[in-house]
This record gives sequence, C-alpha cells and structure tokens, in this order.
Amino acid sequence: MEKGTIIEFRLGGERRLATVDRPEGKKHWIAIDERGQSHTLHPRQITYEVTGCTLKPSEIPSFLEKVELYLDPSSLEVAWELLVEDGEAVTCAQMAQLLFSDQSPPLCYAAHCLLSEDKVYFKQKADGYEPRPAAVVAEIKHQRSAQESKQREQQDFLSRVQQRLAGVPEEWQDSDRSRFDLLERFVLHPENANRPAQDLLAAIGRPQTPQSAFDALVELGWWSPHENLPLRRSQIPIHFRRELIEVAQQCLVSPPPDPDSNRLDLTGLKVYTIDDESTQEIDDGLSLEVLEDGSQRLWIHIADPTRLVRPGDELDLEARRRSTTLYLPTGMVPMFPPALATGPMSLVQGRVCPALSFGVVLDEAGSIQDYQIRASLVKPTYRLTYEDVDEMLELGIRAEPEIAAIATWAKKRQEWRRTQGAISIHMPESVIKVKNEDEISIEVLEDSKARLLVAEMMILAGEVAGRYGQTHQIPLPYRGQPQPELPPEEELMQLPAGPVRFCAMRRCMPKSEMSITPLRHAGLGLGIYTQVTSPIRRYTDLMSHFQIKAHLRGDPLPFSTQQLQETMLSVTTAANEATWVERQTNRYWGLEYLRRNADRVWQALVLRWLREQDNEGLILLEDLGLELKMRFRRSVALGDRLDVQVSHADPRQDVIHFKELIAQEAQPAAT
Repeated sequence: MEKGTIIEFRLGGERRLATVDRPEGKKHWIAIDERGQSHTLHPRQITYEVTGCTLKPSEIPSFLEKVELYLDPSSLEVAWELLVEDGEAVTCAQMAQLLFSDQSPPLCYAAHCLLSEDKVYFKQKADGYEPRPAAVVAEIKHQRSAQESKQREQQDFLSRVQQRLAGVPEEWQDSDRSRFDLLERFVLHPENANRPAQDLLAAIGRPQTPQSAFDALVELGWWSPHENLPLRRSQIPIHFRRELIEVAQQCLVSPPPDPDSNRLDLTGLKVYTIDDESTQEIDDGLSLEVLEDGSQRLWIHIADPTRLVRPGDELDLEARRRSTTLYLPTGMVPMFPPALATGPMSLVQGRVCPALSFGVVLDEAGSIQDYQIRASLVKPTYRLTYEDVDEMLELGIRAEPEIAAIATWAKKRQEWRRTQGAISIHMPESVIKVKNEDEISIEVLEDSKARLLVAEMMILAGEVAGRYGQTHQIPLPYRGQPQPELPPEEELMQLPAGPVRFCAMRRCMPKSEMSITPLRHAGLGLGIYTQVTSPIRRYTDLMSHFQIKAHLRGDPLPFSTQQLQETMLSVTTAANEATWVERQTNRYWGLEYLRRNADRVWQALVLRWLREQDNEGLILLEDLGLELKMRFRRSVALGDRLDVQVSHADPRQDVIHFKELIAQEAQPAAT
C-alpha cells in the first residue's frame, strides 16, 4: 500500500479510518488517524482499503462528510430487489455503481459501510456480498418487527409503571401480563435464577430482590398486600377453565340421564340439614323414621353429585385434580364449579334432590343392628344452623321431636365408641373469616350438642359404608389410624385437665392412614371406616360413592383395585397440599389479626414445652383458639395463665413476638 492510502479498522468495536504512513516490520503497517494518533496494524485488522485516492490524515473528516451523504440503509432494499433473482455476489464498487451510478472512492466506501452494517438483505461472501434469499429476508424482517414491537411494549409498560407509581391511574394491557408473570415467579420461587425479572426491576429503578418484586406488584395494584403466596406456590387451580364452566352450564340446562332410575322415594321424611350459616355446599341431611314396631331408623342423606358426574368425564377429572374444596379465611376454592356445587349437587331446602341415603337401626347400646344403603330422592325440610339446633334442644321444642331423638342416638353412639376405645381430644378450634381484607373476625367453635349430633351421624355413615364395602369386597378408600401409645394414666392426670392434657395426648396420636383394604381407626374406636359424607368437597368421598352406587346397581365397579390405589395416592398428595395451604393461610391471617390488635392484652395458657432448656413453649390464646410459640423470661409451669401482648408481628415473614404483662409492666418476651 502506498503512503496516504485510506484504510478502515476497528478499535473497541468502533469503525475508524486512518491513512497508511509506512510499513512496520515484515507484515505490519503504521497508520495515522485524523487525530494524529498512530496505530500499528496487521493486515488482518484492516477491514477495508479505499482505492483510487490518497489523503493526509487531516483530510479524513472531509472525506467522511462526502460519505455520510449517501448512508441511507433503505437504498439497499432497492438493490436487493434487483439482485435477488440472480443471487450473484457484488463488490462494493459494483454496489456503488448500482446505487449511485458512480464508483468514486467516497461512494465505494459508502457502499462498503452500508453492506457491512446490513443484517437483512446481504451477507458477506469472500470479498463480495450476496443477496439473501427472499424467504430468509422475510423471516429476518419478521423477527426484527417482533423485537421492535417487544421493545415498544417494554417502553410502554415502563411508562405505565412510572405513571402508576406517580399516582396517575393507568389501565394495564394484555401484553403487561407476561412482565408481571416474571415478577410473580421471582417472588414465588426466589431459589430459581430469574435474570429477566431482575432486569425488569432494574429498569423500573428497584432493587433486584424477591422482596422488591413483591413490593412492586403491590404498589402497582397487581397484587394485594395480603396476597396468598402459599396458594400461589401450590398447584391448586384457583379458577375454573372456561370449558369447565360451559360443561357445568350444560348440566344445568340439560342434565344427563340419571344412572339410578329406581331411586327410593324418601320425600315423605322430614329432612334436616345442619350447617354453619355461611355454608353453601350442603352435602348432608338427617331424618328419623319410626318403624311399624315402634323402633326408630336413622337416615343420613348424603348429596349425590354422581347424578351429574361420570368417572373419567371432564367434571370428574377436574375434581380429581383439585382433590378437595379449599376453605380459606378469604373464601373457598371449590372442587366443583359453584353453579353445580351449590345448586343441583346440594341438598337444597324445598327441592327434590338425589341422594345416597344410609338407613341405620341401632341397638340400645348404640351399636349398628341393621343398615341399608339406597340411591334415593329426598326433599330437605329445614335448613338449620348449629345454633338453631342447640336452641331447639335447649328449649325442648316439641314440634320437632326428631331432632331430640337424633341427638339422643348421637350421644349413645359417642358412648358406644368410647367403649370401643375411641379417644376424645377436645382442643379449641377457631374459624377465621376475612372480609375485603379489611375486617378479620376469629370465632372459637364451642363444643355443642348440635355439632356432636352431626359429627356422630357422619361417623356412623362412614362405618356403614365401610361395612358394606368389606361385606361385598369392594375396594374403597378406607381410612384408619394406628393405635397410639398414650402417656400412662397417672402421668396424664398430673397435667391440668383440659387443653394441656389434650395437647399431651394429641402429640402421641399417629397420622391417619388410607388403604384400599379395611383398617381399624383407633381414634374413632371403629374396626372399619371410610369417609362418604362430603362428595361435593372431597374426591375420596366421591370415589366411594362411585364404587358403592355401581355395586348397588349391579354395574361393574368404575375403579379396579389398582386404579383405586393409584388415584387415591395422587388425590391424597393433592389433598395434603391443600391442607398445608389452608394451615399457612389461617396462620397468616391469625398473625395479621394480632398485628392489628397489638394493643390488646390476651390471656394465654401454657400448653407444652417446645425447648424447655431455652424456656420456649407453646401457648394457647384462649379467646382466639390460636396456638403460638413464646419464649418466657421467667419460670413458668404447664397450665399457667399469663397476660400477654404482641410486641412484634410480621405475618409475611411468619414472625410473632409476645411480651408478658406483670403488674402492668411489660416484661420482654420473644418467639
């Protein structure tokens, strides 16, 4: 190359021009740029050589001014359309001639600049550039358009975010969901690397942490400050798919044929449904029938969703996936679409309803003397609450002698089960309800005759169903409990009666078990038991209905032994997850209630030690039925009652600290 030849090279990725000054060694060249700086370049570093002219370094800027007049990338599209059909490569000089009808050095260099920067129409091949095929260009344009659209959406989203944070109302767009999903996943699964979410947080000027992502979702109105994270982390679907809603609607409009056409008509019996006032899925009712010989038959009527659901259909598979109705302080997440669960599947007062009815005659001791199970029709007469029934029993209302008779049989059943080894543990149970996240109420459920009545009748139906399955060798989801090893009687009697003693017993109770063959249930004192009384709310109960009803009709069982085993395993796993979500959600709102009432003084009962060496125990707030940890700052004994106050509560972090009040002075305590 002669002195003054213009060459192009890259410095830090930037395009630079210089003029050749002299050779350096055998292969290198010394070149001077317009700033007078020298560069030692190997030929491989030279990306273009301008031929046909020589310049001084100071003349490079004026050369570039001439080049810049022709740097219009859109002109390449015209050239590509002319060349694509032949597909032949062109040199920069040929492109200059095609584009500008001139091959002067500035225009040849302009052609080089356009071609070397182009990523759409041409690709380099040796010393020339060949046009890309039309299909490839179309795909590149599509990808570029999509990327540009994505960038615009990102900018629009960031603009809406800034407006929202500034207090200006903004409507979120459908395209925003994917970005919120990124932040949600970062909060719910912080253990997984989530670079896109962190980049998004950086773009809106926030720290790149899961807590920051949570705060942003709340501030932007996408999440509530009390968002249920355990529920979101679970596999439990919160809403029903549109297809399921349509199937449910079709069932309402045009119910399928009833597989049990020969139902026993029990509409002449007086039927009582007894539930909490807020209950919407009414799945059991009770009757008393006086027989010709003067003896009495108890009837436990269970709602019959299998009237509308078939094993393996869409409703069944969805219920199987959900496994159970989820009861949360903020509301329930049903197993079936609400239109069905609270409508034709429920035992609705005044309507003729399909049911699976368990008719039982007990002996004087409370043992089962005779039973029958029938697909039936019933017409619920009264929808009562537990309080209604307690009042009726208290006042001895003569107009409803059936209620008193059923209560008497329930008491006999309880006594009979006790003789069979049943273990009674009565710990306070509370119900937390949340309205619009503003109002939190906690109600401690009292042991009452009405609740005993219903519980005993449901246990009775479970024993009858188990007996039927055992007699006819039907695989059912039997439930059992191993015999516990309780503390010696003298040791229990040394503990204060009530919750402290029951708590010690509860710790010894083994977990219940499920099996497709009969098991003894030690806690209930029954040799055989299966749950059948909540088929709208528990899938294992629904499976029992499918099996028993098929056998009653003489049809093949819908679940073989192996199918029942496999389905039961999967459903139980899902149900355990639902139980965990319920427990975590109740704990969150319990702590939130205490946080909001930090100025109140609560009476706490010392239930048991957690780490006695650290003076840490479990307390029961008796007014709320809540069991919580506390570290004591003085010596206490099991059964002691303390006045405590919340010193710190953070429900989101699952933290609560108490202080004990002694002589009106706060003694710091922490958990």
